[in-house]
Order: sequence, then C-alpha cells, then structure tokens
Amino acid sequence: MDWLSPQEWSAVALSLRVSFWATLFSLPLAIFVAHVLARREFLGKQLLNGIVHLPLILPPVVTGYLLLLTFGTRGPIGGLLEQVGIVFAFRWEGAALAAGIMAFPLMVRAIRLSIEAVDPKLEQASATLGASRFWVFATVTLPLILPGVIAGAILAFAKAMGEFGATITFVSNIPGQTQTLPTAIYAFLQVPGAENSAIRLVVISIVIAMSALILSEVIAKRLALRVAGR
Repeated sequence: MDWLSPQEWSAVALSLRVSFWATLFSLPLAIFVAHVLARREFLGKQLLNGIVHLPLILPPVVTGYLLLLTFGTRGPIGGLLEQVGIVFAFRWEGAALAAGIMAFPLMVRAIRLSIEAVDPKLEQASATLGASRFWVFATVTLPLILPGVIAGAILAFAKAMGEFGATITFVSNIPGQTQTLPTAIYAFLQVPGAENSAIRLVVISIVIAMSALILSEVIAKRLALRVAGR
C-alpha cells in the first residue's frame, strides 16, 4: 500500500489486529450469555440483560473511563494483573478489551435471536435420549444458530474497527502503539494540511464496514440454506 504513509498503514494494521482479537475472545462468552438469556429463567435475568447492553446506552467515553478505573494499573483488577505482567491501560491489548466490550452487545443480540428461533422441542428431544446439556447445545443448537453466530461475529468485528470514545479514553492515541483507524482520523483532522490522510482512512473505514455488512449477510444466508438442507 504505497499510497498509505507508514503512520496510516500502522493505524489500519493495528485496527485489524485489535478487532480480530476483540471478536475472537468475546465470541465464546457471547454465545454463553446469549444462550443463558434465551433459554434460562432466573432471578436477575433483566439485570444481566441490562448490563450486557449497557455499552450501547452509555457514552463511550464513560465506558472507557470505567475501564481505566477498573483495569488501570491502580484499579482493583488492573493492579492485580500488573503483578503477573499483564497491563491493559495504554496498550493495544487495552484497545482490544475496549473494542470487545463495545461490540459485545451486538454479538449477543444476534446470537440470542438465532437461539430463540430454534424450536426448543428439538433440544428437548435430544435431552430425553440422555444427552447432556452441553452435548445438546453442541450437536443440535449450535449448528442451527451458526448463521447468527457468524453474522454476529462479523458485525462485532466491524463495530470494533470503528470504536473511538472508549478506546481513546482507556488507551489514549499513541501512534504505532494504540492509534487505531478512528483515533488516527481524529489526529489527522487536528493537523493543518493532513486532510488527505484523514480522507484516505475514512475511505478505508467505509470499505471495511460495508464489506463486513455484505459478508455477514451472504454467509448467514448460505449457512441458513445449508442448515435447511437446500
């Protein structure tokens, strides 16, 4: 990509890296939480649902500040993690954590809707044959909800690529270390004469976002047809 400067390319590469790991580590938890919300009734279910969707409602800067208070080196969790050599604040790992939290509600919602669309009688039939809950989920539910899982993961990846407020609050905007696409665009807009760099990154952001949306639709439809046996 000769038409991108080293700083621009670094921001693109870091954004892809952050989004990939944010999605990868969030996915198992998202599947578990979505299944709990879709199939279980328990005291505090609405509270859990509210906590899961809180990042969509709170200003991203507030989420980033809460992450800094919690996972910063002086925070209750961050301080303990620092003792074993794990630091999130002002590191790209922290950017992945912030992006994963901001994208988590979208992933959970997509997977939950897929689970709710599965007929519970199919799961009950497998359970009556002696299968454990995990085996029922792995062999019956998961194959049927795979389109929703894939679509949710891709949408979460796209959301993570565009995360700005929580990221810049938690890990700052350090070129080559924590500067992702959105924060790089913001930085270029503050520099006179750097509009072309900002425009190039905006175009890349739009292309990635649109590609993710189209890809999620295509994969979801193909997998749905395959599950239906057509």
